Amino acid sequence: MNVGIVCYASVGGSGIVATELAKALADRGHQVRLISTELPFRGPQYHVGLAFHAVQTPGYPLFREPQYLLSLANKIVQVSREHNLDIIHAHYAIPHAAAAYLARQILANAPGVKVPRVITTLHGTDVTLIGSDSSYSETAAFCIDQSDGVTAVSRSLRDDTYRQLSVRADIHVIPNFLDCGIHRRSSDPALRARFTGGDERVRLIVHVSNFRPVKRAETVVDIFARIHTRVPSRLLLVGDGPDLDKAGRRARELGVANAVEQLGEQEQVVPLLSLADLFLLPSEQESFGLAALEAMACQVPVVASRVGGLPEVIDHEVTGFLHPPDAIDAMADSGVTLLTDAALHKRVSDAALASVLQRFCANAIVPQYEAFYRQVIDRHSAGTATPS
Repeated sequence: MNVGIVCYASVGGSGIVATELAKALADRGHQVRLISTELPFRGPQYHVGLAFHAVQTPGYPLFREPQYLLSLANKIVQVSREHNLDIIHAHYAIPHAAAAYLARQILANAPGVKVPRVITTLHGTDVTLIGSDSSYSETAAFCIDQSDGVTAVSRSLRDDTYRQLSVRADIHVIPNFLDCGIHRRSSDPALRARFTGGDERVRLIVHVSNFRPVKRAETVVDIFARIHTRVPSRLLLVGDGPDLDKAGRRARELGVANAVEQLGEQEQVVPLLSLADLFLLPSEQESFGLAALEAMACQVPVVASRVGGLPEVIDHEVTGFLHPPDAIDAMADSGVTLLTDAALHKRVSDAALASVLQRFCANAIVPQYEAFYRQVIDRHSAGTATPS
């Protein structure tokens, strides 16, 4: 199949998953066109069967703001016409599904041109934040319903979409996934010593995110401070975003700033996760929790919030620990228990890895996307009308 994948280039789960899907589809013999403003985060410089197309959005005095949706739709039309796309796979309803819908309508009015099918994958904030905003809700619902196929990364997100946007589309759940050949624990004693000072008693606790308010970075520090009083430990904050400074300020307020290290954005997180003894994710909301999955693949026990799609990823007290978002003491207690009970730590780590290998590797998930693509194409070929 010829597949065009539209995604955000910035750091975040949707762009990472879309890029990994593009690479995996190319590895399975499909011709894939990745369409974005720039090469996505963790995107390959060159990959056989995968090409990148940049969206240019020039500014004009007439427009108060650059017209990204229109330039994206125009680029999708050009790529589809030139490369005979079968599928346009839009990650995020706003603006990508909107642009894909517009591109499909343009192509449908061009004689002799193949009209690709539009599939929209919902990742979370396109529903829980953008889609629920009255400024965008009608457009988001319309674009979801006008898609030829719709997927969501968790059952929780599917249910939220029906509840918040009242869409009619049949939403098919296909979870996020990892390249399990890359996401696996590796040993680097020298790097670990860099953070522990060579003290074997020190435990390393990691948090990876985009540091937006929903990730509750200050709460990460609150939990760590409670653990730190009971277990020699250091906190590694990986990523960047608006609340990173707040996390640093909270660490100073609690007197643990010397035990907290900010590492900024890191394209490769596996080496850092491989050092970790514990992963914290006390988010207010997670539609899936890709960061938790990456930690689990590296055999790092996760203590997280029982929200959104996280219970679909983490089995409480088996592959990790889940607590209400505001249960800071309970999260800290679970962290201390994991860090001081070697047998429990190994049992949870091994179970987490086994769960990832069984349920969330690319070889288990990518065929689901391929089957869904074929289902959508076959349904159209059989004469099912395209939404209009």
